[in-house]
Amino acid sequence: MQIDLTALPDDSTVLQRMVRDALTERDTLTAEIEKLQSLIHKLLRHRFGRRSEQLSSDQLMLAMEDLEQEVAEQEAAKDAAEQSEEKRRQRSTARPLRNLGALPAHLPRDEVVIDVDSKECPCCRGALHLIDETRTEMLDRVPAQLRVKVIRRPRYGCRACGEAVVQAPAPERPTDGGMATEALLAQVVIAKFCDFLPLYRQSEMLKREGITIDRSTLSAWVGRTCWWLRPLYDLMVSTVLSAPKVFADDTTLPVLDPGRGKTKTGRLWCYAVDDRPWKGPTHPAAAYVYSEDRKATHPTAHLVKFRGMLQVDGYSGFASLVTERRDGSIKLAFCWAHTRRPFYEFFVSTKSPIAAEALARIGKLYEIEAEIRGHPAEHRRAVRQERSRPIVEALHAWLQEQLPRLSGSSPLAKAMRYALRHWSGLVLFLDDGRIEMDTNTVERAMRPVATLGPLCTSSLSIWKH
Repeated sequence: MQIDLTALPDDSTVLQRMVRDALTERDTLTAEIEKLQSLIHKLLRHRFGRRSEQLSSDQLMLAMEDLEQEVAEQEAAKDAAEQSEEKRRQRSTARPLRNLGALPAHLPRDEVVIDVDSKECPCCRGALHLIDETRTEMLDRVPAQLRVKVIRRPRYGCRACGEAVVQAPAPERPTDGGMATEALLAQVVIAKFCDFLPLYRQSEMLKREGITIDRSTLSAWVGRTCWWLRPLYDLMVSTVLSAPKVFADDTTLPVLDPGRGKTKTGRLWCYAVDDRPWKGPTHPAAAYVYSEDRKATHPTAHLVKFRGMLQVDGYSGFASLVTERRDGSIKLAFCWAHTRRPFYEFFVSTKSPIAAEALARIGKLYEIEAEIRGHPAEHRRAVRQERSRPIVEALHAWLQEQLPRLSGSSPLAKAMRYALRHWSGLVLFLDDGRIEMDTNTVERAMRPVATLGPLCTSSLSIWKH
């Protein structure tokens, strides 16, 4: 609340009210400042704190949501306290608003007409005629509704002979003898694997609507649905791995181990295609395959029929594919993001000018990539030959020059050796406009896996290839 000291009223009652309002607003602002300071401390701890103290991105998002909710609650209280409609209107127009773009045209419209009570002119009592209208749109939601699908199969008999009874055959159910329709099964599976709602929570949500379905029943439904989806999954995997250029990566996955009462660490392999950066014909897609460990035999089995360019990190299991095949049917394009990462980590901790130089040189390559992203492959190749190749060749000579000057055990020397060891795969993007500089495509596809939480082995059955 702002007070004009040059125009204070003489009335003591008004002055007292103004002071009370000012103190109330001061307390509100103090609370907001403390909340912001707490959030800043959390962000600093997330960025610079010890690993054991760092917050996950989900925790930070929760903190941001709490802060935004409190701010909105306080603004609502201020709006309610405003007695003047004109003041409320001024506050609403002055406040920064978000997400007020036009709502999508494909959404159905439910129009509500709010009309005047009388069509007579309040001045002369003449008839009013329509000259315009004010139209505003709000985003509404119709809650999900459970319903019972009744299947009726009439039986017919013959009056002439009395022997024949005719009835249409019963349709096949997605679960033998089960009550769930395909739509309900799809909702349970999507809620579990896309919205990360465990089955016991879904059971509780159904119970609030008066439907009692045990968690074990939901588990049986999910298992049956996985069996139905297996052909579609196999088609997705084969489609992705039939592409001439595929991204590949793996990540850890906590898996429940009921016999031990703990979780064990499995691996989830992701194979992805995305030709959009060079206007290729293939639709973007990602396929996942589960294994119990990270042995090289798994990618070897997954990619037994693959022929083409594989974009990967420095995992030796992928490199063994090339050595095992002597026909050259697989080439490995390595990731510049993985090459850059140790230089960045060393620079953050030491401010090393050598690491800064390496980052600057690699950064120039990414600047060129940003300019040509979305252009045809031939154009990308031509630009890379003209502008990126000199930078890459100069970087290679610079790394060879700097490496002997460093201690062999230095993290910076290890970063340089990593780059030089994978150099033949790092430079492939120069001669092929279809190749990306890094494997960020597949890493983005792996990111949601971190929020899955521990899964049971039956839930992973569809991912076992």
